[in-house]
Amino acid sequence: MIFRQFFDSVSSTYTYLISSGKGREALIIDPVFEKTNQYIQLLEQLELKLVKVIDTHIHADHISGLRELQKRTKCITLMGEGAPAEVISMHVKDNEKIEIENIKLQAMYTPGHTDDSYSFLMNDRVFTGDTLLIKGTGRTDFQNGNPYDQYHSLFDKILKLPEETFIYPAHDYKGENVSTIGEEKKYNPRLQVNSVQEYVKIMENLKLKNPKMMDIAIPINSGKKNI
Repeated sequence: MIFRQFFDSVSSTYTYLISSGKGREALIIDPVFEKTNQYIQLLEQLELKLVKVIDTHIHADHISGLRELQKRTKCITLMGEGAPAEVISMHVKDNEKIEIENIKLQAMYTPGHTDDSYSFLMNDRVFTGDTLLIKGTGRTDFQNGNPYDQYHSLFDKILKLPEETFIYPAHDYKGENVSTIGEEKKYNPRLQVNSVQEYVKIMENLKLKNPKMMDIAIPINSGKKNI
């Protein structure tokens, strides 16, 4: 299997490229517009055909590369069924399978960071978007986010996966690139709570500034404005 993790230092975004092998079909998760040439170059070097691109949610801190990759490769673009994006080829539902050549992902509806947030499970790894971060969780104070929903997405879905499951988030701000369910249960400070009320209190008192790109990124990523 080919598995690559890209990092955009401007937005601290992780992007993932997955394929079953050289010369086969590939998919990309959470691409960044400015990194499109880098993705295309690797696809060409590995003789891969990009057939599907996924955004885990409408991103507020960077311009997604989803539309540009569709334009340049004719790939199918996917998001969860609640995503308001007008540029998506296909919307997926909770528990729906996403397939490319010899690769299967399972869509998991995990709202909370936003109301359109999805995670994607592939065998021993889960791509958690901004729902579960390494030693943190995604903020819940805009884009119809909801800390109650996020608590249930975490504790009733993601954290029910086997403890050895690898976690690959859409962002990291501390230089870490992978974790496991077991490590996050033990060391993630936001998961050391005894009730949904305790979790909500933490999330409602973060007092974070809005992302710098928010007013630009959301309209573009939703398809309401062009790049």
